[in-house]
Amino acid sequence: MRVPFDWLKEFVDITKSPEEVADILTMAGLEVEAVEKLDGDFVFEVNVTPNRPDCLSIIGIAREIATAMNLPLKYPRYEIKEEASDYGFKVEILADSLCRRYAGRVVRGVKVAPSPDWIRNRITKCGLRTINNIVDITNYVLMESGHPLHAFDLNTLKGKSIKVALAEEDCSIVTLDGIERKLPPDALLIWDAKNPVAIAGIMGGSETEVSDSTQDVFLESAYFEPTSVRRTSKALGLKSESSYRFERGSDIEALSNSLDRAASLIQQVSGGRVYKKVDVYPKRFVPVTVDVRYGRVNKVLGTDIPDKEMADIIKRLGFTVDSHKDYAAVKPQAFRTDIKIEADVIEEIARVYGYQNIPTTIPKAVISGGKSDRKHTYAVRIKDIVRKAGFNEAINYSFMAETDLDMLHIAAEDRRRKAVSIKNPLKKESSLLRTTLIPSLLENFMHNFSRGVRDIRIFELSRVFEDIGRPLPLEIKCLSGVYYREKKPSLWKEDAGGFYIVKGMLEDLFNNLHVNGYAFYPSNEPFLHPGQSCEIHISGSGIGLLGAVSPVVVDKLELKASKPEIIVFEIDFDRLISLIPASLEYSPIPKFPCIERDIAIIVDDKLNASDIENLIRAYPSELIEDVSIFDFYKGINIPDEKKSLAFTVRYRSDSRTLTEAEVEEMHHNILNYITAETGGKLRV
Repeated sequence: MRVPFDWLKEFVDITKSPEEVADILTMAGLEVEAVEKLDGDFVFEVNVTPNRPDCLSIIGIAREIATAMNLPLKYPRYEIKEEASDYGFKVEILADSLCRRYAGRVVRGVKVAPSPDWIRNRITKCGLRTINNIVDITNYVLMESGHPLHAFDLNTLKGKSIKVALAEEDCSIVTLDGIERKLPPDALLIWDAKNPVAIAGIMGGSETEVSDSTQDVFLESAYFEPTSVRRTSKALGLKSESSYRFERGSDIEALSNSLDRAASLIQQVSGGRVYKKVDVYPKRFVPVTVDVRYGRVNKVLGTDIPDKEMADIIKRLGFTVDSHKDYAAVKPQAFRTDIKIEADVIEEIARVYGYQNIPTTIPKAVISGGKSDRKHTYAVRIKDIVRKAGFNEAINYSFMAETDLDMLHIAAEDRRRKAVSIKNPLKKESSLLRTTLIPSLLENFMHNFSRGVRDIRIFELSRVFEDIGRPLPLEIKCLSGVYYREKKPSLWKEDAGGFYIVKGMLEDLFNNLHVNGYAFYPSNEPFLHPGQSCEIHISGSGIGLLGAVSPVVVDKLELKASKPEIIVFEIDFDRLISLIPASLEYSPIPKFPCIERDIAIIVDDKLNASDIENLIRAYPSELIEDVSIFDFYKGINIPDEKKSLAFTVRYRSDSRTLTEAEVEEMHHNILNYITAETGGKLRV
């Protein structure tokens, strides 16, 4: 905001130089970005923060200077001569939640002409253009007091009345800039007896503007709710000096003084007869009371300010103070609606006391041995394991779109459809909180693939969210990843496919965490390849999924590659952590040798290899040390809907060396047990 220095001196007896005043304002929290000399007068460019609408005026800035320098503040003097009786003008507020006060005055017999030089010079230095004496005076008072005013040509208002109400259906108005604007239904408007004549707090209509032929005017001074003005201004894409102030909050108590000041100036500059004020004030301002503890102020600021000095500082701010033994009951005026809690007043005391007067101290902190966070510790460890497998960590926003789930063919009844909607999304594609990390990682994959990267291994450890019908959603931390490597000629042959490489990485992860009892079962996930996918179970509990992305989904990605194999996985991190043993039991290195025997069995194609492996492990014998699968075969000499699975069984005793005879007997018994349990037969 541009602030002429000479105008400030009308309200405060300033003896310091413009540069010194600029420094005082900056230290008080109102940064003076530039000091310019224009027509012999210094003009400040002041950066006013959004929470200080009271400083969007000459008097507001002068008040800050007076407070900082402990000087009296002088207000402009004005006098309305020969105030006439009631003109019979009616004002009605039909939306008192959006307009809490509306005041106005009729001024008849004015002479519209160019403004005198002293008005023109001041508003020009403030960055406003001059129009005529009536409009210029409303802008003059706007800059002086910070309260927006509007002047209507009285003879264009139908019915000698004003109504403040919401827009009607299919309502439009031609504003002062000559543009016809269709109004949203929640826009607050100023109406005469028939038509809208202004958009409340933003801009007037062209049909009622003051022109050279205007003889009578109606001056408006009102309070409009900031949210209403901001919403309508944004919807219309229309900004003005008035909306800039109304959006931040105006002084509901001082609007009457601003109205009288403008009426007085109009009478002084353009003549005319001023009529009695109309003032409708349905919801009166009630100041909040904030209790400020003296001891708390010094504790927060690290100062030793006496109680009386604190009370004096608060009074200099224009607040009402009722002092008690240990605290002060503070009532901010209507121009400081940002003061609501004790911390707000403490900040004000610090500003006026002077940040430079607050001593610099080194913070004291007692460091104690804290209990380590188990989840955080394992998160770091798991990330390290996955990175060592060649994966790079991705960090994405926690958003997704409904179309992401559609692309993955997630069913309507799937819990991943229970997404939390965001009220103010950055864009349509980010309107939901993620229920799965896979769409984000596929997007990362596409970004890299489209830029020529052909070896892509990325993972993410982050939270997903599920709407469970409560104020806060269910949060689950997940570990997800994407693996892709383009097949191309190589000096050596790599037999393992991407699915088995990622499966091996996950098995290595489980083993590193000492998690036992993990198994892989066929998956029915709609976005995974039915022959290259599985569910991951640990101790009979499902914790995640792994598989190649189905060809149907791959086609939607529109990759310029022949049959790309994209592997994805997702694991419930929280559940995985709960399955990690709290402590480890030491086992000495075996003293005695092991003996290994193989089992090859033909079983039904629907029977899982892990089920057979678990059957062998469950056989009641302490000699079975380990079981692992090493072969799978379907084809020649194997009946339809059958498959051949081969396992290696390792036998060992902790107390002696096993003999061939007892191992053969044990192995024979296990063969009979397995064939009986599975209905299979040995493959010879």
